[in-house]
Order: sequence, then C-alpha cells, then structure tokens
Amino acid sequence: MIETDIGYTTEQYGEVTVLVGAESGAYPYANSLLLSGTEVTAVVDPSLSLAGTAPPADLVLVTHAHEDHVAGVGSYDAPVHVHTRDRERLRSTESLVAGFGIPPEHFASSVRRMREDFSMDGIPDAVAFEDGATFDLGGRTVTVVHLPGHTAGHSGFLVEPDGFLFVGDIDLTGIGPVYADVGSSLAEFEASARRCADIDARWYGTSHQKGVIDGAAQFRRRLDVYMGVVERRDDTLLAFLGEPADLDQIASNRLVYRPHVEGAHVAPVERATAMQHLQRLIAEGRVVEVEPGRFRAS
Repeated sequence: MIETDIGYTTEQYGEVTVLVGAESGAYPYANSLLLSGTEVTAVVDPSLSLAGTAPPADLVLVTHAHEDHVAGVGSYDAPVHVHTRDRERLRSTESLVAGFGIPPEHFASSVRRMREDFSMDGIPDAVAFEDGATFDLGGRTVTVVHLPGHTAGHSGFLVEPDGFLFVGDIDLTGIGPVYADVGSSLAEFEASARRCADIDARWYGTSHQKGVIDGAAQFRRRLDVYMGVVERRDDTLLAFLGEPADLDQIASNRLVYRPHVEGAHVAPVERATAMQHLQRLIAEGRVVEVEPGRFRAS
C-alpha cells in the first residue's frame, strides 16, 4: 500500500500555485496546480499527494487518464473535466487498466492495485472538453492545448495572464517520452512536442521531477534533449536487428526501462514501444520483415 499522507509543498509562479508532489512529483506522485480567479478556483491533476490534504476548488481539470494524475479526485465534490479522447478511460477502474494493454493474467491484480493504492473507482460523470476550450475563472483563463501521444487525450493547459503552460507528461524526465498505451502514438507525441515548442510562455510546468522551467529558450533546449531519446531508441533497435528477431525478443532487449525495473507494466510498455518504432522503421525502409513476425535491419 502506498503511503498517502506525505502531502505536498507549494511554489508560486505569478498567481499560479504549483502543488509539488512528494518526492518532487516522481511516480506514483505528480505535481498539481491550483488556479484562483475572482469567481472560480480550479485544481489541475489532483495527485496522490493531495489525498486527505487537498486545497478547496470548484473545478477539477485533468491532463490525461492515468492514475497518478487523478488519485486525489475523490477529495473534491466538483465537476471533473478531461479531453473527450480520454473520458471513457476514466469511467471505471477496469477501463483505465484496459487502456494500458495489461496482459489478461495481470488484469485483475492491476485493477486491485488501482483501487487500493490510488482510490480509483472510476469517474463516470467526467465532462469532456476539446482542444481550444477555455475555462474563465474570473480575471484568469485556462485554455486547453491538446497534446496527444502519451495518451489519446493528453492535454496541456495555458494559464493567462500568467503565461504558464502546463505540459503534463511531456515531462522532460530522463526516461524519455512514453507512448505505450492502447491509444498512444509516437507520431502524435512528436507533433505535440513541436506544438509545445511553438508556444511562447513565461513558465512551463511539468507533471514530474523536472518541475517548472523558466523561459522558452531553456524549455526548448530541454525538450530537444528529451525528444532525442526517440532517435536513440531507433538506433538501439536497428543495432539489435542486425540479426532477425521477433517482437518478444525486441521487447526483452528493452527500449524504455532499465534491466532492474520489474512489474506487470514493463512487458506491455516495451512491446507497444517496440511496435511503434518497428512500424515507422519499416515504413522508412530501414527494417524489413524477413518472415512473418521476424524483423531485421535492412
């Protein structure tokens, strides 16, 4: 059972309050925002660190349907809003887990873990928003910036007049981009990263350890390094495919996690990541399918 009474610390950027999760927002925690207008107060991504210590809010905004971003939702009697492409995943614990592509033999235990560790009982009445939707808090606006790839509905929020762009799980961490859910897309993730780079903000907030980046130039430099992991994964895969291999062998070689990382999530993440890279490298003519289900660098 995950300890949930660690709480959070606060950092101020203009009138945007960042609620920094335990362990600098590292999973299973995450960073949240508190946004106060003259009429409405909104909380963004109420995380596990907010459970039992949540500040009051009239509105809940969610970047995407992952457990570490909604574990504190139960602390609020307020409307919950999420992008339309992620709404179905929040309807039940089972639908959330199904979106991870968890193997059948681990499905029940994963559902149980979501309920026990993250209090995930589903949010069946979540309200859908679309790209460009604006929430008027009174003297402060929050505009949805759809940034798919990590999940189909993954979204950022641009807070004005503060000039604060919350980019969620385009989080600049060393593991690199993660695009391994059923609805994830490497191509969409890359397009979303480019969209973030095109937005001139004063601050860029991330969901996890990297926190808040000050200024567009610094953010773009860090984003380039982060997205460079994608090319390194291509290179790793091409090197491995000097000899023919199937998807299970490729996944076992690992493109995402280090060898010591264990858990039911590892195999589906590695398989999904490998498949997305394979599909692109095949389309580019850099990998060929030498026989059904076996691949080699060309």
